[in-house]
Amino acid sequence: MTASTEYAVTDPATGEVIRTYPTATDADIEAALAAASTAYRSWTPGTTVAERSALLREVSRLHEERCDELAAIIVREMGKKLDDALGEVHFSAAIYAFYAERAETLLADEPVPLLDGEGSALIRRSPFGTLLGIMPWNFPYYQVARFAGPNLAIGNTILLKHAPQCPESAAALGQLFRDAGFPEGAYVNVYATNDQVATMIGDRRVAGVSLTGSERAGSAVAELAGRHLKKVVLELGGSDPFLLLGTDDLDATVEAAASARLDNAGQTCNAAKRFIVVDDLYEPFLEKFTAAVLASRVAPLSSLAAAERL
Repeated sequence: MTASTEYAVTDPATGEVIRTYPTATDADIEAALAAASTAYRSWTPGTTVAERSALLREVSRLHEERCDELAAIIVREMGKKLDDALGEVHFSAAIYAFYAERAETLLADEPVPLLDGEGSALIRRSPFGTLLGIMPWNFPYYQVARFAGPNLAIGNTILLKHAPQCPESAAALGQLFRDAGFPEGAYVNVYATNDQVATMIGDRRVAGVSLTGSERAGSAVAELAGRHLKKVVLELGGSDPFLLLGTDDLDATVEAAASARLDNAGQTCNAAKRFIVVDDLYEPFLEKFTAAVLASRVAPLSSLAAAERL
């Protein structure tokens, strides 16, 4: 893992650097680790699931209240269409609301029937510690929501390292969690370098790491987590196929295929990247699909690097 990391908002349409953000110092990283560890030792045992759920409910409400502001940020950062950006904020709010409403049920003790002998057994879900989340740029709010929501509900504290091109949305989320009532250290945004990420993974105060990103990044994080015997969750890039074996409505099929390829300008892990079509439908599908793609208006790719690697 290299140390070169620059956090900046760069207009994807023009390449103009709108604002830069200072990368964390080693002292900043130590302060973040200390705050998250302290919160886990004090806030987590001192609160109930119901109390933490109430905070998540407020996080959901603030997403809705600040929807326009939050959406505008990711339009600037990664070129997402405004309607899609608004939809992502609403979807993220719904994720936090889901865990707020269901956390007590999901985390309740689960009795386990004994096949033999006396006594009782149960499954109890308990907080695990401070977790490091490494999030990508394609869905700046949604990716955080599905990681932070359930972990904050159970009482894990969060160190969040967002993508270098998403520093403004990362800061907005950090402020939102504070405004929702989460204490210092429960959710900490860090503008960390790759070398600092490696340091955090190896730190005894970090119990596990979750990464959504490329296979290259996943391989590096998995190696570090394995070296330090840390729990790790990886969601890496995909190459999903769109299979066309038959259809009684080719126009509808083409519409679905174009949407599957172009959603979020094609920058999703489950976007259709390969099209497998039976021989007798290949030519008519290709003609209509090509026309549909050429007629589509999509947002710019998130960065020059994304365009060069496409």
